[in-house]
Amino acid sequence: MVREARVGGEGTEVQGVLAVVAVVAAYIMGSVPFGVLIVRISTGLDLRHLHSGRTGGTNAMRAAGLWAGAATALADALKGAAAVWLARGLTGSMAWVEVLAGLAAVLGHNYSIFLVERRDGVIRLRGGAGGAPTVGAAFGLWAPSPLIVIPLSLLVLMGIGYASVATMSTGLIITAAFTWAARAGYIPGEYIAFGLLVEILLLVALRPNIRRLVDGTERVVGWRARRGRGSSEHD
Repeated sequence: MVREARVGGEGTEVQGVLAVVAVVAAYIMGSVPFGVLIVRISTGLDLRHLHSGRTGGTNAMRAAGLWAGAATALADALKGAAAVWLARGLTGSMAWVEVLAGLAAVLGHNYSIFLVERRDGVIRLRGGAGGAPTVGAAFGLWAPSPLIVIPLSLLVLMGIGYASVATMSTGLIITAAFTWAARAGYIPGEYIAFGLLVEILLLVALRPNIRRLVDGTERVVGWRARRGRGSSEHD
């Protein structure tokens, strides 16, 4: 019995080590700045110095066109999914570790260890807003989730006209979808925490956008932007 207890304890320690490895690896994977790499290859420019300065698909599209933006968004989503899959493979489907890995990937995307800069004596980690890796991590946790999250986020974007609001809505949509899926028995209840916690990360990353929304200076996209241009032309 002593030997069995010792073996069990060692197994728990190994699981703990693997859980830490999974979360750290997820942060590093999330930190890979695909937008910076894709825009640099396609245009020779540094995405961090263009438009919003963020490294995600929206800014990559503004800087280098539709295909660069789409490629960036897809790559960012895949790193979120891969982080969850790695955690699942290492720990044998420990739900909380998968959730933490997904969050770590989003955190790495927003605050990349590969994009360290020093400004006015303050060290900053640059990155994106976290929308694409959030959707990717949700996909890794529950594969059907993008079928719910993406259409509803696009509906918010088209209806309201603010990309930042659509991104902020993503965590709430995931929370609602995961709550339903957990109640239906499709996923562990722990997955709901991903939606709640990732919403906090999204809101923190989008603080400048929230300030602009309050001030009425946030950039409008879609039909509202076209309507605004049309009104300006007629004035």
